[in-house]
Amino acid sequence: MDTIVVTGNGALNGQIPIAGAKNACLTLMPAALLSEDPLTLTNAPRLSDIRTMSDLLMSLGAEVTALKDGQVQAISCHDLSNHTADHGIVRKMRASILVLGPMLARDGHAIVSLPGGCEIGVRPVDLHLKALETLGAEMELKGGYVHAKAPHGLRGGVIDFPLVSVGATENALMAATLAKGTTVIKNAAREPEIVDLAICLRRMGAQIEGEGTSTITIQGVDRLNGATHPVVVDRIELGTYMLAPAITGGEVECLGGRRDLVAAFCDKLDEAGIEVSETETGLSVRRRDNCIRAVDVSTAPFPGFPTDLQAQMMALMATAEGTSVLEETIFENRFMHVPELSRMGAEIEVHGGTAKVTGVNRLKGAPVEATDLRASVSLILAGLAAEGDTIVSEVQHLDRGYEQVVEKLSAVGAKIERTHAQ
Repeated sequence: MDTIVVTGNGALNGQIPIAGAKNACLTLMPAALLSEDPLTLTNAPRLSDIRTMSDLLMSLGAEVTALKDGQVQAISCHDLSNHTADHGIVRKMRASILVLGPMLARDGHAIVSLPGGCEIGVRPVDLHLKALETLGAEMELKGGYVHAKAPHGLRGGVIDFPLVSVGATENALMAATLAKGTTVIKNAAREPEIVDLAICLRRMGAQIEGEGTSTITIQGVDRLNGATHPVVVDRIELGTYMLAPAITGGEVECLGGRRDLVAAFCDKLDEAGIEVSETETGLSVRRRDNCIRAVDVSTAPFPGFPTDLQAQMMALMATAEGTSVLEETIFENRFMHVPELSRMGAEIEVHGGTAKVTGVNRLKGAPVEATDLRASVSLILAGLAAEGDTIVSEVQHLDRGYEQVVEKLSAVGAKIERTHAQ
């Protein structure tokens, strides 16, 4: 297994380009199933999860071609030869469930394995299934697979989610584009990835209003056409790299960054004494003075503080002046990085869904293990501020969500390298 070795060596300065959003691209790729015409996605991130989704689509009969070193994904679903999403692929990634709605809407039947993904908590798919049942689908769970059919096609309806769910909103939105009549999604997720999906679907001919609000209205159409669509900037990668100069000092410009994607996060950085400035090409980040102030954080669905930035923020708070409380409200098992940060000298107490972090003067490098995608990069950030070497193992988690992390951090002055196991 590969490891990443980080040696804390002071302030970072320079520019970091921000890739297209993983979570957006993993939704846009299944959207290609809605049309027989090609869908071309530009600004695609080069990640293992994207390759997994490519494998899944190709297993269904799609043609997927990676161009420009993987930054363009050309997808053609003109002839689907298979409507079963096999467990062998689906188990690798939770986003695989997003092929269910499009296949059901297009051809009236689909069989999809129950998904896997990061072990950060129980994330049931019942909201996905109930939403599609509202549109007239018939569902049956057999042998770990969802057997779905709509022999007479999907029909519009009112979907009122009891809880906000990004994935269920995406599945329902895609399915509704080809349903007969009007669909209204209430208590819809408002994330930028939802907005990006709606923009892409409109380019394909869908009739959608209200994305970015809690109520989305879709008027079904008979067919969708092909399109070319640029993937939105990854707000989680953006927030992660914004924390690099915050934790080390210096000034880094995140190219392509947009404040509206991370507004709640920026507000917390401001409280902590971190200045975020808009530039012509992105966002520039630096400390106002030489200290970081402790701030309390509670994760929430967009436009609140992202759960996917909680672990990284904890690394920053581990060296802040004072005591902070981080509350995790989205996933019940998302403090697995705490024991690893503690190995580096962080003072953290966990009580249920909250973590009390008392800042220390300096973290100490140590061998640590990545437990999930966001935890892995939080350990790298901590290593940037630590004395000595931090050796991060199980970095395959990192490859799911961050492209060229070593190259990007090295370019702004970090001492970081990836070692390959023999």
